[in-house]
Amino acid sequence: MKIFASIASWSFGLLLLAFSVFVTLETLSRKLFNFSFQGADELGGYILAICGSLAFSVAVMERGHIRIDFLYDRMPPIAQAILNVLATLAMFAFGVFFLRYCYSVINDTLAYGSTAATPWATPLIYPQTLWYVALAVFFVVTTVRLVLVIKAFFSGKYAELNHEYGPKGVSEELSDELTDLRSR
Repeated sequence: MKIFASIASWSFGLLLLAFSVFVTLETLSRKLFNFSFQGADELGGYILAICGSLAFSVAVMERGHIRIDFLYDRMPPIAQAILNVLATLAMFAFGVFFLRYCYSVINDTLAYGSTAATPWATPLIYPQTLWYVALAVFFVVTTVRLVLVIKAFFSGKYAELNHEYGPKGVSEELSDELTDLRSR
């Protein structure tokens, strides 16, 4: 899972860097040559939708979703474990919601043969399919995580569950940042 998170993060970075180069060239072309490539905003929307959707999965794997945890540290391990199961269940439900309702969007796009209302007139099924696949990855990640969390909970491994699937504490975040700083 860590490898996927790393590959996805690098991919986001490279895609966004390439897009920023495209926008820079577009801007220079407009200012210097009065010529536009057209579609920079369209391409940017597709990139952000796909990268943002995959970022949901990375955040789950990295335990990066924000939770209000000012009472969490003061609770007994079983209460923390229950909250972690509920949080994971909520993320799973969010994944189900995405799959269900975004599938309707894909169906409508296919039924109507929708295209972008831009100069490129992109058939929307292509970027929407990539977006849907990214959301399906999120669903798979949350499903696997839910199974692992429930297994740990019913095994009575509350400390392990809380450490592996609970929110990162301040000391763990600081340690991660220092490790990242050293690796640069």
